[in-house]
Amino acid sequence: MKSIEEMKSSPRLLVVKEGFDGLMGYLHHPRYRLHAVAIIASWGGGWEHVSVSLSNRCPTWEEMCMVKDIFWGEDECVIQFHPPKSANINIQPYCLHMWKKIGAEYELPPKEFV
Repeated sequence: MKSIEEMKSSPRLLVVKEGFDGLMGYLHHPRYRLHAVAIIASWGGGWEHVSVSLSNRCPTWEEMCMVKDIFWGEDECVIQFHPPKSANINIQPYCLHMWKKIGAEYELPPKEFV
């Protein structure tokens, strides 16, 4: 994950609240109304995590890529989990999450499979 200074220097991120292990903000982009795409980022408990939500729909692939680029480097791999139903908590139906275990690298399938 990028440093907090790098995250905050992105012209695409409007930070509205900061804590010792995370921040809250909005995607700032000419395509969106202010506060249209809400972002919560955290890096406590051994995990880096960013949630991305809108009030009326799920984020698109393009939106998730923009947010990924704000918080992680281009060579870092982050994942979206699809947990078993028994472990799934859905508080906001239009929210997607990106995760990276701190200190871990993920094995990827061969490029031609992706």
